[in-house]
Amino acid sequence: MPHVSSRDNPRLVEVRRLLTSARARRKSGRCVLEGEHLVTLCLARGNVPRTLVVLEGVETRPAVAALVRALPPKDVIHAPRSIMASVAATSPDVGVLAVVSLPPPRADPAQARHILLDGVQDPGNLGTILRTAAAAGVDAALLSKEGASAWSPKALRAGQGAHFLLTVTEDVDLVAWARAFRATGGTVVATGVAGGSDLYATPLAAPWAIAIGNEGAGLSPALAATADCTVTIPMPGGMESLNAAAAAAVVLFELVRRQRTANYGCTQSSEK
Repeated sequence: MPHVSSRDNPRLVEVRRLLTSARARRKSGRCVLEGEHLVTLCLARGNVPRTLVVLEGVETRPAVAALVRALPPKDVIHAPRSIMASVAATSPDVGVLAVVSLPPPRADPAQARHILLDGVQDPGNLGTILRTAAAAGVDAALLSKEGASAWSPKALRAGQGAHFLLTVTEDVDLVAWARAFRATGGTVVATGVAGGSDLYATPLAAPWAIAIGNEGAGLSPALAATADCTVTIPMPGGMESLNAAAAAAVVLFELVRRQRTANYGCTQSSEK
């Protein structure tokens, strides 16, 4: 395992660039994962890191030792604490950094459950929504051009591996996608703070796509107008709205509940 003593090592320079620049991530098709948990999940999905940076002293941890064994020795770098502190987006105690290739978008005709993220700006919210979507069995997440980067360090940490369980596609024209999805029989469901149908009383049928909007402005008028219907989460406690990630969780797990209690099927909406 090579040891590094300079911040100017070319592989460390690449790590810093990918951690700080969305443009670099898009151009190279790579990102950086922080922590043995995320790297292990990524490797389990067949995505082998191009570079693994290991903090001195943590290679004795069983999970880290397994990662080191899984890669060619030339792709594993041993770094002292001072070097790791100069590179990691969080604390050097994260222990492991890995440069990985972004998973290619998968166009799977069997995908029936989608979430559309329209201008979600906060990377923590974005990662949390992806984590919730993966837990709820969503197949694909489509992100508009105006939102946060799905592969930023904060979004990856909040996602806790969800990025490698979903098909994540960025820079999507959501209005055009929604129209095409409806034309093939899919149901597009907008979420709104007020004025929509009660979520718990609205029949929704798979294949479906749930549209979640910007934290402040909500969905764009164009995407809202393209949807088959708009649903609103009842809030008897008097709050005006929910956080975008919380709203996504409520809607998605209501659909999970229906799958488990209604013979794993839904009634086709009549609002198209």
